Amino acid sequence: MKKYLIVLALLFTSFSSFADEPVSKSYWGSKAIGGHDTVEYHSDDVRTQHKEVAGNKRFVVEWNNAQWLFASQASADKFAADPERYRPLYNGFCSNALSLGEGLISTDGTVWEFFGDNLHLFYAERGRERWLEGDWKAYKIEADNAWKTLRAQ
Repeated sequence: MKKYLIVLALLFTSFSSFADEPVSKSYWGSKAIGGHDTVEYHSDDVRTQHKEVAGNKRFVVEWNNAQWLFASQASADKFAADPERYRPLYNGFCSNALSLGEGLISTDGTVWEFFGDNLHLFYAERGRERWLEGDWKAYKIEADNAWKTLRAQ
């Protein structure tokens, strides 16, 4: 019984630690990253063609106080099984804005890029280009530090 209670406490602690993390959501609702399918960004076809895939309101996963939309049930199931793997870094807030100390700037999921193994979203193409042409590793360190600070508030 004691082991069972410890496991429950650990699970509660794990889930509650994500509950306070902000997510880039639509202004008039709780749709994450403009309703785009975050799982699809990871597919070879989408990455090769550098396009985004709109989600469908029929395939929704509630995670971290937001509605994440998906193009298919298969994508929704993948995300539900491992949201940490498929969510964009900084829960979809603009990586460039964070790296510049501008705070949490929402994105709509249309401007994106992978740096290393991480999906980053950007408010505008200019921010994405800055990362592509500059020292993205240094920018990521700045964005990581800003994200830690903002999450702690």
